[in-house]
Amino acid sequence: MHSLLAWITQYGYGGLFFLLILGIVGAPVPDETLLVFCGYLVYTGRLHFAGTLAAGFCGSTCGITISYYLGRSFGLKLLDRYGRYFGATPPRVDRTQRLFLRIGPLAVSVGYFIPGVRHFTAIVAGMSGLRFGRFALFAYLGAAVWVSLFVTLGFVFADRWEHTSEVVHRLSLIMLAVGALAALVVWFFRRRRLE
Repeated sequence: MHSLLAWITQYGYGGLFFLLILGIVGAPVPDETLLVFCGYLVYTGRLHFAGTLAAGFCGSTCGITISYYLGRSFGLKLLDRYGRYFGATPPRVDRTQRLFLRIGPLAVSVGYFIPGVRHFTAIVAGMSGLRFGRFALFAYLGAAVWVSLFVTLGFVFADRWEHTSEVVHRLSLIMLAVGALAALVVWFFRRRRLE
């Protein structure tokens, strides 16, 4: 973690851009912490606000676009080949794709705020056949809000950026748990209704 922050301090906008691409694609990079730390660097004068927002936005949109195209290019092929091992039968995949075409664009925007979900929603968007223009509208809007929010938090809370980052991380994990629980409840009731 400290090496990533040192890397951001040394390479600035380029470091933020590159690390966000990796994090959004799925590498274990603490994206929110990086953005909050960059807000702190803006506060100290080491980075400029507009440059930080631009680097963060470009890195996150490049990363989510890569994830989208990975899903579009390889997702269904991998599901066809290995899906049966984890219950992804053709009817289930078809239902998921139809559901995603209805609510997916919103999930892509909101997914930025839930760790482990942002790159997954982009992959599913690519697999579902969601048109790139529609995907980009919601994904890039979500990226703009996400980057702006976390950089601003780091700037506003400045010297308490580490504490702020910890609170954000805990809240993100709670959102992930609540989302997983809600999905489990929906799955349970749908399964009972089909029986």
